Amino acid sequence: MSTDFKLYRYVQCGFEYDEAQGWPEDGIAPGTRWDDIPDDWSCPDCGAAKSDFEMIEVSRT
Repeated sequence: MSTDFKLYRYVQCGFEYDEAQGWPEDGIAPGTRWDDIPDDWSCPDCGAAKSDFEMIEVSRT
């Protein structure tokens, strides 16, 4: 399994989800892959659906 974490951004509000950092405020631990976040999760800033986010490839070394 790759250890490269990715960064996801919702272009409308600019919220970013970084797999390396997780989102502890929503109970998502650091290292949680985007695919492992529930499909009903929504943006904490604007409420956008997970499916509205776009992946930005960022290598974590």
